[in-house]
Amino acid sequence: MEARIPSRQLFIDGKWVESIKKKRLPIITPSTDKIIGDIPAATAEDVELAVDAARRAFSRNKGADWAKAPGSLRAKYLRAIAAKITERKSELAKLEAIDSGKPLDEAAWDMDDVAACFEYFAGLAEALDAQKKAPLSLPMDTFKCHILKEPLGVVGLITPWNYPLLMATWKVAPALAAGCTAILKPSELSSMTCLELADVCIEVGLPPGVLNILTGLGHEAGAPLASHPHVDKIAFTGSTATGSKIMTAAAQLVKPVTLELGGKSPILVFEDVDLDKASYRAAEWTAFGCFWTNGQICSATSRLLLHESIATEFLDRLVKWTKNIKISDPLEEGCRLGPVVSKGQYEKVLKFIATARSEGATILSGGGRPQHLERGFFVEPTIVTDVTTSMQIWKEEVFGPVLCVKTFSSEDEAIELANDTQYGLAGAVISNDLERCERVSKALQAGIVWINCAQPTFCQAPWGGIKRSGFGRELGPWGFDNYLSVKQVTQYVSDEQWGWYQPPSKL
Repeated sequence: MEARIPSRQLFIDGKWVESIKKKRLPIITPSTDKIIGDIPAATAEDVELAVDAARRAFSRNKGADWAKAPGSLRAKYLRAIAAKITERKSELAKLEAIDSGKPLDEAAWDMDDVAACFEYFAGLAEALDAQKKAPLSLPMDTFKCHILKEPLGVVGLITPWNYPLLMATWKVAPALAAGCTAILKPSELSSMTCLELADVCIEVGLPPGVLNILTGLGHEAGAPLASHPHVDKIAFTGSTATGSKIMTAAAQLVKPVTLELGGKSPILVFEDVDLDKASYRAAEWTAFGCFWTNGQICSATSRLLLHESIATEFLDRLVKWTKNIKISDPLEEGCRLGPVVSKGQYEKVLKFIATARSEGATILSGGGRPQHLERGFFVEPTIVTDVTTSMQIWKEEVFGPVLCVKTFSSEDEAIELANDTQYGLAGAVISNDLERCERVSKALQAGIVWINCAQPTFCQAPWGGIKRSGFGRELGPWGFDNYLSVKQVTQYVSDEQWGWYQPPSKL
């Protein structure tokens, strides 16, 4: 299945612009390890141009053109973008699969979610009009108060490579809906669809400078964006280590940040699961929770906690599910697991597996390259057992198709093991006892909990974590509020003097 690889420039002030230093980076498709094109490499000088363009767009016509325009006007652009994404779904899905390695069916699903996300935040932009000058009841009738919600300003959006266009949309859509102007910096490992978003913006006539897109390396483009004094907020999704650097840079200017970082999420399977019926469902959700997106998910439920009484039989069935996953070129029909994104990531995942083995764990299934795939960055879906809590595989995020397993004997032990992590993004509980599910959901230290499933995500529901998984929430009204400033306006309405000071005898 052929796909045209576009050659793009940076997108600044509504136009394609060559990077000032004229540098470009190769596009390496992870399924073959071949260079198939290149992208522009922005540097600090390009960041300066993009920030200036975004600042002008924010204040143009005293804000009337965008920042202070009715939400209904911004909604029209967001809906137009959604329509174009849907129109170009097949093309965009192919580019996403080629660039990131995710299966084509999954990439197509992502494009549906991208369009739905723009539509959803268009609705919130329209609803914002009805909230203008929202009155606030006060205990003194000599005062009236109303609340204004205003866009924060120019925002920097730094996004990862596992969901290139979707993660960008999680930030771009609410930021633009709120009236902010933005600079998007996608990962250099998978930028193609984000550059196509720029082409969509041109097609729909988005005002110049409202959205600027800079591709390039993190230290050359992302770092100067995060530390820029005229960027009013940074929203970042990526590793905890990079998130910490961004937070440090933003702290120098007391700049707000939203961070969605790493995870090592648990999935707890209790003994009341019916092994003759429900275990098939539980096994599939367990596999999906860790191996979806080739295992490269910040919320991957990569620690399986199994009740000891069902562990042997459940793992036997899970291995059968895992061996049935079709591993192939992402564009091949029926592919359910493609390559990890890069050579560096491939080597990192294999090193995690080797370290687990050297520390005494057992590789129950997988653990290497699929025999039928000689090229590309493919790793078999891997199940690791005999894991202890001191092992690297238990404590650190792999970001690949690797599931580690530990057993428990009681609900309290399961919860203790689940919370034995520096992260707190997500967790899942699988049980036929819904009261138990409710108890465990409350006890898990995480921002997201799934019951009898893993990984379902909806743009209406909040997304984010606690502990070293970051802070702030994306999606839903919570994600929208990330890009709004709340202003209190209070008026004294009495004709009487305030009366605190003794008036002078003569004025």
